Amino acid sequence: MTKSELKAKVCEIIDTRADDIYAIGEKILKKPEMGYREFYTANLVAEEFEKLGILYKTGLAVTGVKGNLAGRKSLARVAVIGELDAVISPTHPEADPTNGAAHACGHNIQIAVMLGAAMGLSKIASYLDGDVCFFATPAEEYVEIGFREKLLERGDIQFFGGKQELIRLGEFDDVDMAMMVHAQGSTPHREAFIGGSSLGFVAKSIDFLGKASHAGGAPHEGINALNAAMSAMMCIHAQRETFRDEDKIRVHPIITNGGELVNIVPSIVTMETYVRGANFPAIRDAANKVDRAIEGASYAIGAKCNIKNYKGYLPLVQSNELSQLFEDNLNALPCEVKIHHGVDMVGSTDIGDLSHLIPVIQPTMGGYTGNLHALEFGVFDKEFAYLDASKTIAMTVIDLLFDEAKEALRIKNNFTPLMTKEEYLNF
Repeated sequence: MTKSELKAKVCEIIDTRADDIYAIGEKILKKPEMGYREFYTANLVAEEFEKLGILYKTGLAVTGVKGNLAGRKSLARVAVIGELDAVISPTHPEADPTNGAAHACGHNIQIAVMLGAAMGLSKIASYLDGDVCFFATPAEEYVEIGFREKLLERGDIQFFGGKQELIRLGEFDDVDMAMMVHAQGSTPHREAFIGGSSLGFVAKSIDFLGKASHAGGAPHEGINALNAAMSAMMCIHAQRETFRDEDKIRVHPIITNGGELVNIVPSIVTMETYVRGANFPAIRDAANKVDRAIEGASYAIGAKCNIKNYKGYLPLVQSNELSQLFEDNLNALPCEVKIHHGVDMVGSTDIGDLSHLIPVIQPTMGGYTGNLHALEFGVFDKEFAYLDASKTIAMTVIDLLFDEAKEALRIKNNFTPLMTKEEYLNF
């Protein structure tokens, strides 16, 4: 078959499996799970791999699932990624009533898109001169730091982000390039955003340590750790005018433990925050200012503070060559798509870490109403969000692995990593 015939065949297969692809997204939507606890979703992915005859491994970085679709030759390996986890969004209409988890970031659709591409490509693998790695990765959302601290202490993980942990474990060592699609919030129509970057960040967990006493009878004998935390927030706010617009610094602390009882002067208060930015000199500068704000506020109240810093995510650096292939295939679909280039995300993602090691793309696609992580987020155009995304990914894989995998090898050979794996782990 010619390359054009293969692409037409794959798109036809994906169309015939439309109801199955939609059903996968809906099943996951109804069972949202937080990072490193996505056991239901991981099992669903494994079952779908089983149906497609794709060999797979499970339990990678706790819940990750990695399938391998072998071509007639193994000249290159392309990864297609979907993310397993949800976020906490308790007001979302599909939120789990027990813990507030919800797929308000569209990861349920990512998994369905990855499996949709697998459904199509599994039928034409004998024409490919390379392998396809279908990867369901855990814990992209860098949240619940206290829970992940416990996993770290137990030795279950060394990184809080799922792809970071999978890099450490060597599960990307055999992958030459990777791609995935993310939802673009508040974009109901057929639009795609290609080639933008994302912000990097460091994460902080802060314990403010005061002294307990009776809040009514002897408040003067206590040291109010909550006052120290609130003062620290105000000091952080006072630093915002020193952040340059072009550095895109974002600091957004939350208090995860505000005290013990209402009738006791709070003696232990816990805060979590990111310090995000477009480059690491700016992140480092802002992080130092945040530390000074925390330390100074604690001193003023008479409390102590313990600042713990954790490895965050690197900015996303997308492959121009992969991006062009994706765009060409998106434009080849019967629907008209409005393309935006180089629009940066102000969020962060652990595929940014992977992009420093191998060629990577994460275009974002519309078909969604409401902002990401918000109660209004939902699918508006199912065909575009699910099927067209699956088709575009699958056709891009065909471009890469057809005819002795020439395109994949060209992109691989032209790529200069920003870090080696050893440098990355040390960094």
